[in-house]
Amino acid sequence: MSQEIRGHPQALIDAEKGTLDPLPGSLSHSKDVKPPPSDVLLSSKEKDALVTTTTQEVILSAKPTASSVPKSKRVVSRWTLWNLWFNTYRKFFTFTFGLNMIGLVLAASGHFPYGVKYSGTIVVANFNFAILMRNEVFGRFLYLFVNTCFAKWPPLWFRLGCTSVLQHLGGIHSGCALSGVIWLLFKVVNNFRKLNVTHDAVLVMGVITNLTVMISALSAFPWVRNTHHNVFERHHRFVGWLGLICTWVFVILGDTYDPVTRSWNLSGVDLIHHQDFWFTMGMTIFIALPWFFVREVPIDIELPSPKVAIIRFKRGMQQGLLGRISRSSIMEYHAFGIVSEGRHAKYHYMIAGVQGDFTRGLVQNPPKTIWTRELKFAGVSNTSTLYKRGIRICTGTGIGAALSTCLQSPDWYLIWIGSEQEKTFGPTISRLIHDNIEPERLTLWDSKARGGRPDTMKLLKEAYHYWDAEVVFITSNYIGNSEIMQGCKEAGIPCFGTLWDF
Repeated sequence: MSQEIRGHPQALIDAEKGTLDPLPGSLSHSKDVKPPPSDVLLSSKEKDALVTTTTQEVILSAKPTASSVPKSKRVVSRWTLWNLWFNTYRKFFTFTFGLNMIGLVLAASGHFPYGVKYSGTIVVANFNFAILMRNEVFGRFLYLFVNTCFAKWPPLWFRLGCTSVLQHLGGIHSGCALSGVIWLLFKVVNNFRKLNVTHDAVLVMGVITNLTVMISALSAFPWVRNTHHNVFERHHRFVGWLGLICTWVFVILGDTYDPVTRSWNLSGVDLIHHQDFWFTMGMTIFIALPWFFVREVPIDIELPSPKVAIIRFKRGMQQGLLGRISRSSIMEYHAFGIVSEGRHAKYHYMIAGVQGDFTRGLVQNPPKTIWTRELKFAGVSNTSTLYKRGIRICTGTGIGAALSTCLQSPDWYLIWIGSEQEKTFGPTISRLIHDNIEPERLTLWDSKARGGRPDTMKLLKEAYHYWDAEVVFITSNYIGNSEIMQGCKEAGIPCFGTLWDF
């Protein structure tokens, strides 16, 4: 029904994905400070008492040995794979979709009269709730409430649950959206079964509305989103808007036509007493609200290498936020993680890896202004305030989604795996890291200088125990994310990674 009705937060996926493949470009300043040996564990108090006078790079393990590079693929148990697959997202989807289908079966079999009489209300109620789960304003209030009320003091399992629920709200979104499409089909079929008492206009609009919402929903399937992003954006948004208009017409026609007298009741007073009218109104507000925050803003673009564009905006931001940007006010919007030293900083940044037409255009023809939504949306990193200590591990351009958490909180440890990071990402990112992150909570792995990628789980486990961390947040590509999530699950390390295949 809008840009926000989708199978999962594609924007979040784009913003938080990285790469384990070597990139051209390293922060190689290791000299004065050495961390504790990897086999020596310090308590939190000892770490807090550790004083250093430099902001240069710290590596947990010295020059790589053969054992630091993985030799064979890790064997993962089926139970681990099942638990990772059937995560909170799919649990939410199963619950919402399953509950709706039970109601649909009962209605179709004559055991749920409300579902037959008010099927239109159930349709727009599902769409209303689906859109709410993707509304930036609602999301920011939800994250604010959780971060304010449950920071650090509740049991760890509860805080992990809060993060999991917030990250996987897309399961409710997709479950309700798909259920709404099926309930709408049920309503249209019922209308055709009552041809003798249903006006032709209601029948025609029912079919048109069903087609538009089906196209909008199908365009959000993972294969379309991941391989044809622009097709997904255009159809999901513009056909979704058309579907919203058709829904209004369908609701008004259905509520004003009296099948008993076969006449039209054009009284507005009667119309506003229908439930589906108010659900459609709410749906419209939730769709329109984010677009009130769209602005064209001035930017500066730094091009440290042909592979990356560093986009600079005015004003600082809190950590854990992501922003959408576009060349035009309503066309394709692309999401990137926001890098900022804090709310009172002069600038915030987005790191755009050159991977498609949009980012390639930023490098080949850098614009002076760009369209963005001033209201940013929260990502999983925004819940970092819930934890006493944590690890933020990322690869390649994933640093854009990960860096702010470690810049703004002394309780978070950064692991960044890439190739020649300083050459690729430039002096701005290098300065932000070395000016704000102490050596004892920083590991930079240059895969080119070290002769390959590390044994990521070995590196992560050492950092996790050394830092007394409670949780690990991961930003990587599909393969890297899967490997780290599987390794953490089997090691009993709580973790959250980039959402894929939803």
